[in-house]
Amino acid sequence: MTDPIEEGTAEHRGGVHVRHYLLHLPRPVEEVWPALATAAGLGCWLAAAEPFEPRLGGEVGLSLPGGTARGRVTAWDVERVAEYTVERRGRIRFHLEPGRPEGTTVRFTHESEEDTDPDWRERFERLLAYVGGRGG
Repeated sequence: MTDPIEEGTAEHRGGVHVRHYLLHLPRPVEEVWPALATAAGLGCWLAAAEPFEPRLGGEVGLSLPGGTARGRVTAWDVERVAEYTVERRGRIRFHLEPGRPEGTTVRFTHESEEDTDPDWRERFERLLAYVGGRGG
């Protein structure tokens, strides 16, 4: 079986550090979307999300080590794209595609001024356990 979390790649674009991951989740898009685009879902694997306004321009706060990072929803296309840009953390983007032959492929991008990887693999393992363990 292949790893559902492909190792991330990193690149630099000017002063911005960009990381990409490709995730292969075992559930259809409509079951994965809530894990990436609701306060309850994000709280189960990434961070408590309060406030969380699920719409373009909506306010978002992610409780991460070092305190709550506040920001905005900077891209929103239901069941396709959820993107959050938060202070001190940069831009976090999830692009969902129906998997072939099944499941969901998530193209994840993290852009930040800091050259750090905040334990994405560990977080994605929690996401996989959360999504994979859901009934369907």
